Amino acid sequence: MQIDRRRLISGLALSACAAGLPKTLYARTNAMFFDRSGPPIGIQLYSLGPEAGKDLDATFAQIAEIGYREIELPGLYGKTPAAIRQAAQRAGLSVSSVHLPLVPSGGSGLSLGSDPQRIAEDLGAIGARWAIAPLLMLPQGFRPQPGETMENAISRSVVEGGADVWKKTAAALNEKAAALKATGIQVAYHNHNLEFAPIGDTNGWEILWRETQPGLVHFEVDVGWVAAAGLDPVRFLNSAAGRVRLIHLKDVAADNVPGYRITMKPANLGTGKLDFPGILAAARKVGCQHFLFEQEPPFAIPRIEAARIAFAFLKGVRA
Repeated sequence: MQIDRRRLISGLALSACAAGLPKTLYARTNAMFFDRSGPPIGIQLYSLGPEAGKDLDATFAQIAEIGYREIELPGLYGKTPAAIRQAAQRAGLSVSSVHLPLVPSGGSGLSLGSDPQRIAEDLGAIGARWAIAPLLMLPQGFRPQPGETMENAISRSVVEGGADVWKKTAAALNEKAAALKATGIQVAYHNHNLEFAPIGDTNGWEILWRETQPGLVHFEVDVGWVAAAGLDPVRFLNSAAGRVRLIHLKDVAADNVPGYRITMKPANLGTGKLDFPGILAAARKVGCQHFLFEQEPPFAIPRIEAARIAFAFLKGVRA
């Protein structure tokens, strides 16, 4: 009798669930995610710290040697777009996206508040097609109080701003995305855990989702920060179908205490508590196009070694 392999695999998965067996039984029967799904494994260079921008050729060569082929920039490191693209090309890398703050931080640095044509020209020169807002639009005049950490200052300002600060962020995202649409540059918003703090019967994420325009404003979901807020990343991704185009693959320590202050206890990818086979499968299902490793400090090992561990782990994930 000929055995229907797909039916057998499905039956094993159902049997495993019914028996309460580990989910890895089902995961091991599938192909390696990045071998079959197509997208390269990428990295957000924030993971390597500010030192990464001092010698881009050396940094990009290290990343390429590990096996990464796509990068996301946390900024331009004070370099020209042409210099960034040339360094990336020499290493065989492509730049998918750049984090640009909604509010200029002063000086001539690039932000989503810059002239749209300049944003399009600079990102086009790099080869990137995504401009990512890495944080909400903080209240006007934002600054830490004496003795206050930046993390505490941001959390305090978000609480004080209430729903209004999220509505202003949504309006700014709509405006920037509309202005950039004709240039071919797309806009997305990157979450932390702040978005999930309750505001009455809603929260910042729900406000952003409701008040930004579908098809115009997209999202870069950071699963580590989703988990840091106490949410299940797989369920969260499934609730965000159609608008997630980029994902940050970040792990969280098993003993991390959930909360909404912008802090977490990180873990090397694959050593924490997150279900990456489930996360990757859900991300593919909802339409994610770019898969980027990122890790928060503090690091127990050199940052480049954490990046090496992350790549090896992701390369072997079956989903």
